Amino acid sequence: MALTPSPVLQIQQLCFDYPAHKGQAAVPVLQGFSASLPPGVTWVGGDESRGKTTLLRLLAGELRPQSGTLALNTGPTSLNPTHAAWAAEVAWCDLRGPAHDPLYPADCFARLQQQHPRFDSALLARMIEGLDLAPHRDKALYMLSTGTRRKVALAGVLASGAKLMLLDDPFAALDKGSIDFLLEHLRQQAQAPADRAWILAAYVAPRGVPLAAHIDLDALKTP
Repeated sequence: MALTPSPVLQIQQLCFDYPAHKGQAAVPVLQGFSASLPPGVTWVGGDESRGKTTLLRLLAGELRPQSGTLALNTGPTSLNPTHAAWAAEVAWCDLRGPAHDPLYPADCFARLQQQHPRFDSALLARMIEGLDLAPHRDKALYMLSTGTRRKVALAGVLASGAKLMLLDDPFAALDKGSIDFLLEHLRQQAQAPADRAWILAAYVAPRGVPLAAHIDLDALKTP
């Protein structure tokens, strides 16, 4: 009888509201949300403005919840976002916005390599080849299309070696060849996930990728 793998991430009673702004009421996003995420690929689904990106940003530590706890299993101990090691074990790269425009792909990869001690340079090279990033190495991010900019972030996160890898709408604006390459990579990882988890937020499930878990944010939304 196969043993049930230990969860990589446990979320308990997570609550987050976007604060009131310019006379508008606070916007509740997650209310008492709990989940236990196993190794492998978890799909976070939901319609527009249901909180997919917000959940990933909470996991990345970019946002702080009003209440609730996060616990990342790292073997004999667990981490929460107050630990300095959380950033080393949770991979997130958001290159949207003008602040990143002057950076080159190599700058982004170097930052992630510095942050994640198990960064896999050989895997990064395969990501660069498979996502057709080589022709864009010498271009600043402001020169890249939305899809190519997204590929840079994906390549870095997937090569991070982190326990928890966060992928926000990874297939948006990608060409078919890159989508097929990414799906195949996720299929391979899903079949032998070891003790790592990939949290993928998207409107639809990744085609043909065996899922370890599914979070449906539409089902959680209070009318």
